[in-house]
Amino acid sequence: MKFSETKYRLVNVSNGNEFEDRGWTLSDPEGGEPSLIRAVYANPRFTPREDLDGIYRYADWMPVKRTLKKSCAPVTYKSKGLARYLGLENLYITFSGWCPRLGAKFRTCSFKETEAYSVLARMDKDEKRTLIVQSAGNTARAFAQVCSDNHIPIVICVPMDNLHDLWFHKPLNKCVKLVAVPHGCDYYDAIALGEKLASDPRYMLEGGAKNVARRDGMGTTLLSCAEKMGRIPDAYFQAVGSGTGAIAAWENACRLGADGSYGPNRMRVYCAQNAPFTLMYDSWKAGSRSLVALSPEEGRREAEIILAKVLSNRKPPYGLAGGLYDTLKASGGDIYLADNNDIMYWMIQYRNLEGYELLPAACAAVAALDKAVKDGTIAKDDYVMLNCTGGGTLSAMSKGFVFKEPDLVLAPDTPADEVIARVSALF
Repeated sequence: MKFSETKYRLVNVSNGNEFEDRGWTLSDPEGGEPSLIRAVYANPRFTPREDLDGIYRYADWMPVKRTLKKSCAPVTYKSKGLARYLGLENLYITFSGWCPRLGAKFRTCSFKETEAYSVLARMDKDEKRTLIVQSAGNTARAFAQVCSDNHIPIVICVPMDNLHDLWFHKPLNKCVKLVAVPHGCDYYDAIALGEKLASDPRYMLEGGAKNVARRDGMGTTLLSCAEKMGRIPDAYFQAVGSGTGAIAAWENACRLGADGSYGPNRMRVYCAQNAPFTLMYDSWKAGSRSLVALSPEEGRREAEIILAKVLSNRKPPYGLAGGLYDTLKASGGDIYLADNNDIMYWMIQYRNLEGYELLPAACAAVAALDKAVKDGTIAKDDYVMLNCTGGGTLSAMSKGFVFKEPDLVLAPDTPADEVIARVSALF
């Protein structure tokens, strides 16, 4: 059956201005205050596609032009072990990782695959520009794998300190190029390098949180849960680096609320950060829409300390219209902290209770839920969604793996013309 691209328009969150997608629109072409844009789908009803495989069963609420092979949708089930331990009657876990007995077969073990399969399917098949993705690790692994499988050229910018996350079951297709910033640099430095490369018209930035395809791919976790739960959750828990996944979940909760078939949207969004990297937590607790001050030196030092390296974004979409600040305000949510000891505890305990292991970031979300139950924020009969954004690496890597070495290492202060020349020489 031939796939027909999803019909939608785009809207500026701050002022409601609606406009057409020009192919890779990341912001309102009429300008205005900093704001995310959202997709407004032609089909306002939540309609899972039984004729499509993997994540594309949710294609009616994804801005995609085509489907790609080897995708998997998030899996939701009602918890027994963790729910009993926490004293919760209606805890649903949405898992995006590797656990075949659950039906979860994310080969890179991370929910970042939901982003990759949506973003890359938004691209025209005959796109001439090369995509650039900047990542702290898991996003890099997901985009590299999906691009390799589907022969899509890409340049991925990552910190050298996070190369341990770049493992794969077999060598990647040559269309995937990995450019690293040296040891001691962080995700923000990788972002800066990618922006220099994007000054050349032969390349295009993926866009991060500004890309509606990234958010609506991540938002399939909420759709999976609502489909299984039969309603919109009362509370949603997720660890955040940029906060994009939490924003995406809230956007789909709003769509489901407008649909009406899954009840009213009273979902409260709760996030977790890994202390001592607490940029958004500190900003939120200060009641500030603007991010509190964090020097590059402090940010790099804190990023080196935390176990969940992927939660160390120094430039998250927090204060702009439609960002995490607005999501927390609109939903009546909050941010919790989990330190390294909390994460280590839950990496062990979760395995004992649910039978498979989680990545450190997901364990920060479990720690946040535990704290919310203990402080009375979550009632025992609340319908709770725990977004476990990755896990199963030990099982997946037991099948064998290879590491992707960088094709190029460039300092973040490398001049733009040199970055462009040296990266282009790789193709």
